[in-house]
Amino acid sequence: MKSTLPDVFCYLNGEYTPLVEAKISVMDRGFIFGDGVYEMLPVYGRLLFRFESHMDRLERNLAKLRIESPLLRAEWLEIARKLISKVGAEDQAVYLQVTRGVAPRNHVMPSQIKPTLFAYSSPAKPVSAEDRHHGVSCITARDFRWERGDIKSTSLLGNVLARQISADQGAMETILLRDGFLTEASASNVWIVKEGALLGPPKSEHVLEGIRVELLKELCEEVGIGYKLRPISEADLFAADEIILSSSSKEVLPVTKLDHEAVGHGALRGKPGPVYARLYEAYQRAKLLQSI
Repeated sequence: MKSTLPDVFCYLNGEYTPLVEAKISVMDRGFIFGDGVYEMLPVYGRLLFRFESHMDRLERNLAKLRIESPLLRAEWLEIARKLISKVGAEDQAVYLQVTRGVAPRNHVMPSQIKPTLFAYSSPAKPVSAEDRHHGVSCITARDFRWERGDIKSTSLLGNVLARQISADQGAMETILLRDGFLTEASASNVWIVKEGALLGPPKSEHVLEGIRVELLKELCEEVGIGYKLRPISEADLFAADEIILSSSSKEVLPVTKLDHEAVGHGALRGKPGPVYARLYEAYQRAKLLQSI
């Protein structure tokens, strides 16, 4: 049977090899426990977007798992650029992963083992022009995932189950609510617009601090849009003027239908709104200025 894996090279523990030939031990704690962290870095025109911000988060998450950072940033940059050079597409996505490494199966964190380092780059899968023009549909669900959503862990079963809820209904994303308040989506940060201002949930252990959280703050300042992180209730979500998703692959994306009902009010009900439009344009400018 032909492999369904991308026909690209990867980096694994110091070696570059075709992805289909990469091998790790079945006793790697990333395989056994999901004991590791990852990053996904956008690439535009063969340049990495907000590389330092992604490295900041990778190092924060490694520290939360008590894994010593295995490489210098310059070394990660060299690996990423070499992988990018092996892919034909101008726009790509670089995946970096660090697991605790190989050890006998034991829930206790072992000491003095060598982390497993894995990375590859593949062509980007941009959002379609139709979805940008018309907006996308989302489904809400209870946030049943674990309590440490702030860690970008490879333990993603909760996110997989959450995403499948919307996939089963032909929707783009599952927007999650915990105790009546917005946290995030299965693979995106979620924002609402109220009276022209962009609002997002506050930083907490339930919400991954997406790279675009700080980026959107910068873009709002640039174009004169109000910005605030505060608790967002379920009622706030359904009464929003606009709902916007953000992630490395989606950039910013308008939600025009929530639980099968149109988002927004008046003439813009069920259509992408003006705040989204301004942020999308500002995002495209940032891609030219913030890539290395």
